[in-house]
Amino acid sequence: MPIKNRLAEMHAEITAWRRDLHQNPELMYDTHRTAASVAERLRAFGCDDVVEGIGRTGVVGLIKGRSDTRGQVVGLRADMDALPMFEATDLPYASQTPGKMHACGHDGHTAMLLGAAKYLAETRNFDGTTAVIFQPAEEGGGGGRAMVEDGLIERFRIKEVYGMHNMPGLPIGSFSIKPGPFYAATDHFAIDVTGRGGHAAKPHVTIDTTVVASHIVIALQTIVSRNADPLKSIVVSVTSFRTESEAYNVIPERAQLRGTLRTFDRDLRAFGEERIKAVAMQTAAVFGARADVDWQPGYPAMVNAERETEFAAEVALKVSGNVDANTPAIMGGEDFAYMLEACPGAYIQIGNGDTADVHHPKYDFNDEAIPHGTSYWAELVETRMPIP
Repeated sequence: MPIKNRLAEMHAEITAWRRDLHQNPELMYDTHRTAASVAERLRAFGCDDVVEGIGRTGVVGLIKGRSDTRGQVVGLRADMDALPMFEATDLPYASQTPGKMHACGHDGHTAMLLGAAKYLAETRNFDGTTAVIFQPAEEGGGGGRAMVEDGLIERFRIKEVYGMHNMPGLPIGSFSIKPGPFYAATDHFAIDVTGRGGHAAKPHVTIDTTVVASHIVIALQTIVSRNADPLKSIVVSVTSFRTESEAYNVIPERAQLRGTLRTFDRDLRAFGEERIKAVAMQTAAVFGARADVDWQPGYPAMVNAERETEFAAEVALKVSGNVDANTPAIMGGEDFAYMLEACPGAYIQIGNGDTADVHHPKYDFNDEAIPHGTSYWAELVETRMPIP
């Protein structure tokens, strides 16, 4: 029974919800239309309780099973926010708001969880309570943390929590997951280099920030190649190099570098921060310049619990014959990490087929994945909380 018949029947309806969300993308915590639409549908489905405003604009719906002999509550989470990008798909349901786009598939995640909620509210073939969680601000805003800090886990007595993300390149109907660290911690930095500006024809009377900053970029690469344990994963990437002048004959007084640190290990994360700051400041000092480092901590590493990951893989195998239960870790970040820090659970990837990658202007969530994703959610609840 790979796909539940009722969910197959709902495919067109869920697709319509998804495309409406795609046409109306909202950013960060400003997901008012999306959250209102989600809450309205959950009430129409007959959820026992619908709570808005968790983590500012998050929504939680509670669905009670036919019985509750164990007091079990399982949370299912989807993210709702879009990205500040211009869409380049030319689809009939393309974004109607220039500069905003569902380029990561959160429209699909939300629609699939809504479909599962409708099915679970209709059938209630489980013993316990399902909490469907719709989160804002995954794309850099820490909405997962905001919901946790707003009492998500304690208020709704959630014992386990599960998440899902689409994966371009993974075939439709397939899943991938791994126990332990899955997505990386994502820290960011800005390095402001101050020297002595002047005329390009007289470099000897300047402290050339372009040269200094260039040496910092090269020196930062030694953190990975010469400072870190080669058996542990770490990425240091400088992604922006800017100076205050665009003139051909001016040596600028200031330059700025921006970049990111990606790690899985807590100690290595702290070590990376320490080394980036030391390398930047000391390299600048060699040239008589000054470097000031603005450190911006991001999401922690997302760590799947062993038992819940094994269970999620077993559920996925019921839905699909194609499940990779030990897929490689990913250096991208995911703020579902905050929920997994507060509660045992697991995060799984679902195939999006041969599509553009996430965060690309031509990306679109593949609606053919919907029956597989909704069936996974429903099967997870019914398997984890079976009727006695």
